[in-house]
Amino acid sequence: MPEAHGEAPTSGSVILAGILLKLGGYGVLRFSIGLFSDASAYFTPLVYTISILGVVYASITTLQQVDLKKIIAYSSVGHMGLVTIGLFSANSQGILGSVLLMLGHGIVSSGLFLCVGILYERHRTRVVKYYSGLIHTMPLFSLCFIMFTMGNIGLPGTSNFVGEFLVILGCFITNSWAALLCGSGMVLGAGYGLWLMNRILFGNPKETALVTFKDVSRIEFCTLFPFVVLMFLLGFMPECIICYITVF
Repeated sequence: MPEAHGEAPTSGSVILAGILLKLGGYGVLRFSIGLFSDASAYFTPLVYTISILGVVYASITTLQQVDLKKIIAYSSVGHMGLVTIGLFSANSQGILGSVLLMLGHGIVSSGLFLCVGILYERHRTRVVKYYSGLIHTMPLFSLCFIMFTMGNIGLPGTSNFVGEFLVILGCFITNSWAALLCGSGMVLGAGYGLWLMNRILFGNPKETALVTFKDVSRIEFCTLFPFVVLMFLLGFMPECIICYITVF
């Protein structure tokens, strides 16, 4: 998936993160757990092991990436690991949290890919080292990027927080050690999210690498603003989605 995101255009990355990844989670929920419940229960320890390794490995690997798209793509790998853990926890909290996390991740990750696309359209590079101090020249873009980053690391009040909290709760009911390892992966996720935000937004602008600076246009802002609204709407009022989800 990181390679696919790296080669895809911005619209392709948004569709891949917002829709195609969720089809995999829907397939697991509808077919694997719904039709083959005994087999799912039998292979739950294996799925837990693979998912936890995916969450921790993706978080550690993200800290070594230099491509903006690959950083966000590896964070998506970590979030999908949490989704599978919640689905195979076989309780209402974990499954509900997985569904909410899939919805929240589709909003936040798509917003981050749109932000990266805006940067690439202006400067024709996705290498992290060329970016610095964007908050001085692109304040509106920086505000949107900060809010999406806070949503990506699961800050309370954002859509990802509700899903991650319920996933950890459902996993803790089934296996407390797995929940502890998932929590450590989330801490690493906060580390690379804050590192990326600090790296490209704060500091002194690198005028030798970036020549022209232009904040988001009206069309770009109208594209980003609905994602911001949905992210906080699901964070503060998750019952608007929960009331339509029937678990068990």
